[in-house]
Amino acid sequence: MGPPQDEFADQVIQIKRVTKVVKGGKRFKLSATVVVGDGNGRVGVGHGKANEVALAVAKGREHARKSLHKIANGRTIPHETQARFSAANVIIKPASPGTGLVATLPVRSVLRMAGFKDALTKSLGSHTPFNLAMATIHALKKLRRLDEVARLRNKPISYFMERGNAEEDA
Repeated sequence: MGPPQDEFADQVIQIKRVTKVVKGGKRFKLSATVVVGDGNGRVGVGHGKANEVALAVAKGREHARKSLHKIANGRTIPHETQARFSAANVIIKPASPGTGLVATLPVRSVLRMAGFKDALTKSLGSHTPFNLAMATIHALKKLRRLDEVARLRNKPISYFMERGNAEEDA
């Protein structure tokens, strides 16, 4: 069984009207892009289409719940990361406490739903909300915590702490 429905918060990042031209005229549908997360490292992005806004958002929310990703989280990200999805390119950098999430709506939504409080971002290339959200998820999946890097290198965490600047080694 899946997690309870109330465990996740969601945020709609885009609603748009999509038109299909057919023999008798035009058919209108609505498309919704939704970000879902628990604020504790699990986040997903979904896309839904329907004839009504509520149905499109519900389909997007369901799609997002099915595509949840586990991400190492904290107050800010441990190191700089960058990822690309389609034509969207996102760069995410750590920030000092109190900075907040300096980002465009799709990137900020994904970071907030993942549980981050401080981060600096830059989006390059396409500004399509779905592509930006997916690029952000790909960037967050690349993150490695210090203890993970130490374990992979078969070194104690104190080895990195003694060297002073642990981010260069990570």
